[in-house]
Order: sequence, then structure tokens, then C-alpha cells
Amino acid sequence: MVQSSSKLHKVALERLKERGVSLEEIAELVYDLQKPYITDISMEICLENVRSVIKKREVQNTILTGIELDVLCEQGKLSSPLQEIIQEDEGLYGIDEILALSIVNVYGSIGFTNYGFLDKTKPKLIAKLDDHQNKDQTHTFLDDIVGAIAAAAASRLAHDDPGISDIMK
Repeated sequence: MVQSSSKLHKVALERLKERGVSLEEIAELVYDLQKPYITDISMEICLENVRSVIKKREVQNTILTGIELDVLCEQGKLSSPLQEIIQEDEGLYGIDEILALSIVNVYGSIGFTNYGFLDKTKPKLIAKLDDHQNKDQTHTFLDDIVGAIAAAAASRLAHDDPGISDIMK
């Protein structure tokens, strides 16, 4: 049975909150990405774009899938060697990034460069989620999902800015 978008949206937001992710923190990442390009940018606009991204069913499905895999890993419920690969966030395991790219793909090519930048630099919330000091928590998928949501929201915002290019005038 196909789940309703409103139910998926509600559950996705709950799962993010349970894992310590606030939409405001994601909006901060968007703000930092777009501040050099959009002069009248505000946190409210960034938050609005984050909320819009999370309303997409593909995004909700990605959030739920990624968080579920992280939780199953924390509980030791994955088979070896996948358990150890996800637990250690092994560098050559790229499925976490591939899953996150399903979010970025919704908003065009600029999202890929934004996502790559966030994945490489790991600012703010992404760094907190990527911290491997607490062995009781796994965020192998969640750090990439957060980066992808921020990258998609920044892309959405960039596409919406009419002053972005002289060519478009």
C-alpha cells in the first residue's frame, strides 16, 4: 500500500528530530552556501527552502531508509561484513553518498557541486553527525542525507533567484 505524503512527511520529520537534526541547522548550511551569491538572503528563506525539499516524497523515502539503516547498524542487526562497513563508515563504501544523491538529483546539477562541497568540508551539523567518537551512534547515512537536503535547498534557492545571471535578464 502506498503511504500518504502527509504521513511520510510527518514520520520523516520525527525521525530527523529523534536523531538530533533540526531544520534550522540544515538551513544554516543553506545560508552559508548561498550567502556569497544572494545579497538579501535570510535564515527564514533558507528554512522555507529546506521545508520545501523535505516535502518531496523521494526525500522522505531517503530520510526514512538512511536513518533506518543507521539504527539497524547501531543495534548490530546487519549481517557481516555490511555491519562493520557501515559502523566504521568505511571510506570506500559509497552507497551512503549514492542514496543522498537521490535527493540532490531532484534539483538539478548545481546541487551536485553543493553536495560535493558539503561532503568534502563537513561544516557544522554535518561534522557533528560525522564524528565517530561516540561508538553507540551511527550516522553513516544521516550525515550525507543532511548534506543533500542542504545542497538541494541551496539549489532550489539559487534557481529561484532572478538576479543570479545577467544572461537571464
